[in-house]
Amino acid sequence: MIIGVPAEIKDGETRVAMTPSLSRRCVKLGATVLVQKGAGFRAGFLDTEYRHAGAKIVNTAAKAWGEANLVVKVKEPQPSEFRFFRSDLTLFTYLHLAACPDLAAALVEKQVLGIAYESVEGREGLLPLLKPMSHIAGRLSIQTGAYFLQTQNGGSGVLLGGVPGTMPGRVAIIGAGNSGAHACRMAMGMGARVAMLDLDARKLEMIDEEYRGGVVTLMANPGNIEMAVKDCDLLIGAVLVPNAKAPTVVTSAMVKQMRPGSVIVDIAIDQGGCVATIAPTSHREPTYVKHGVVHYAVPNMPALVGRTSTSALTQATEPYLVNMVTRGINRALTEHEGLARGINTRAGRVVNRQVARALGYR
Repeated sequence: MIIGVPAEIKDGETRVAMTPSLSRRCVKLGATVLVQKGAGFRAGFLDTEYRHAGAKIVNTAAKAWGEANLVVKVKEPQPSEFRFFRSDLTLFTYLHLAACPDLAAALVEKQVLGIAYESVEGREGLLPLLKPMSHIAGRLSIQTGAYFLQTQNGGSGVLLGGVPGTMPGRVAIIGAGNSGAHACRMAMGMGARVAMLDLDARKLEMIDEEYRGGVVTLMANPGNIEMAVKDCDLLIGAVLVPNAKAPTVVTSAMVKQMRPGSVIVDIAIDQGGCVATIAPTSHREPTYVKHGVVHYAVPNMPALVGRTSTSALTQATEPYLVNMVTRGINRALTEHEGLARGINTRAGRVVNRQVARALGYR
């Protein structure tokens, strides 16, 4: 097996799909690993480290893509990379096709076997390859939101933790999954007043027990969402529907009721976002202001901490990648049901039911 590791080209992306350590393991198992020159640099991994691990450094993306039968990436391929698609290629990366119809069309046209990190399932339907990035995005959402609440960054000048004699900042988190739970932990650690909203009463009970009533827990119905949005200084959108476009749960009318200088961080932007006024931003231009509210919606937020994110992601992907190296891709997909559930496109079709429904495919 030949594994290609191209450099990530999405704006502001700093992660890499394989560490030197993972490269070494794959090489020892008999794989050839082709790493594009400089692919790991922004995550703190040098070409010399990959060479010492047994990987081969190639100068161009064309070689990393074109000479490999399995390409591993972090973010979904960008339009300039579509030219590398071909029918004998297996792609293992985050795809988020429900929010990327052009990418889905290109994968289908070129008959690429596309395995999406976010669709791979573990025990009890959990999403083990989405989980580590959700943890990081959740924690970063509070850190980032606190930064943009500062006056010089366009915010209202609220310090989330406050100081004695002042009110702490108010944070509303919609979605109590992995991202939301870690956003809650970070916000509570900073001393903010936190309201958590979700449709799952069990998740709210767990939050209530963990923080001994210190977090206000609310069912995510329109009335409660409107109240929480209007009252908060920082709104975190953390709604996830696996393999589907995120539902819009915060309307434009709700955003208009927020105080000027309030901040929205929509973690769900990878899946289209859950706020009506949200649109993707980038690390180069991370925010915009609408209705007087600062909006932050960078799809690859974990790239802010590239080394930590790379380490967390590759630890999660390693067992699946090793499985494909030792057994071959087809056998690994046949024998591992959870990995097979990660298949989004195959032989010119969208084969994930939720993704197909979201994109209008049969």
